[in-house]
Order: sequence, then structure tokens, then C-alpha cells
Amino acid sequence: MKAKGIKAMLTYQVTPEIALAMPRPVKDAPALFALIDQDRETLGRYLPWVATTHTVADETAFLRVVNQHLGQGTSLNLVVWLPQQPVGMISCNRFDSANHSTDIGYWLGASFRGQGIMTQAVRGMCDLAFRDYDLNKVIIRAAVDNLASNAVARRAGFQPEGRLRQNERLADGYHDDYQYGLLREEWRLG
Repeated sequence: MKAKGIKAMLTYQVTPEIALAMPRPVKDAPALFALIDQDRETLGRYLPWVATTHTVADETAFLRVVNQHLGQGTSLNLVVWLPQQPVGMISCNRFDSANHSTDIGYWLGASFRGQGIMTQAVRGMCDLAFRDYDLNKVIIRAAVDNLASNAVARRAGFQPEGRLRQNERLADGYHDDYQYGLLREEWRLG
């Protein structure tokens, strides 16, 4: 079953209601930018790129770049869709070919949080990473005080691997990150 409104796109159906789709820069940028702009303070606390995304044109340019990266095989950025609307994004930020791993990043519009959408999207991205990209490990790093992102990692079945001290520079300074990992063998058992 395909989510309505995205039939012409390349999509991965995670659940009957949630799909991951390749970005369409011109068509998707206005809705994604609106989600970012409506929640700039919260998203900007943990996502440094929010401060440089000022216009729909900025988001359009970003989506074009991530599609180029997909073509080059260096990353995979997908739009998270509910029927009729994009609600956020998820990405394999870079592929580590030597270690057959990737790290996942994600964000969701404010009105869509707390419904399990991102947990399902992370599970879908893991399915793509292990099955289609033949990876051995998927990593999530989240600022220690980013409770929502840490909760998503745990609910999606990731195992805690440690605390990385001052691992991430955000607008208010350096933050410790928790690192979580999920191995292909754990995914198969799940």
C-alpha cells in the first residue's frame, strides 16, 4: 500500500501510514522548510544546520545536494511521509565502506512528535541499511540532554555503547553524546 500523494516518487513503505521517499527538491522544500521554521528554536538546539536554513531556497538547495550525494553513494537522505504530507527527514549521514557502517540522523516536525513515527522511520532506515546497502552496523549519536532522540534510539532496538565526551559542538557549546549501535545480527534476530 502506497501513501497517498507520493505515488510517483521512489519510496520505501515502512508501515501502511509511514513512508520514506527520495526528496523532490522543488516540491518538498516548501513543506519541509515550514516545519523547520515553525520549530526553529527546538530543532536549532541540536541541529546546527537550522541556523543556516533561512528560506525555502536554502532548503531546496540542500535537497539538491543530498540527492547528488545519493547519486555518488556517499549518503542517503529521505523524507519521512505520512499520507499527503512530509513530516521530517532521516538520513544515513555517511557510509563508512571500510567498516560497513553508517550513522543515522533524523528530525521530525513538532506536531508529529510523540506518536512513534520516528521510531518506525528509524526501523525502516535500518532495514534499508542492512538489506539494500549490506551494512554491518548502524550508529545513532545523540546529545545526552536530547531526551527525545535518545528515546527513539532505545525504542528502535539500539544498544548503548558509551558516552562520547564533548563530541558535538552546538550553538551553546560542546555537548557529550551517547552512542548507540545496532548490528546486522541483532537486526535479524529482531
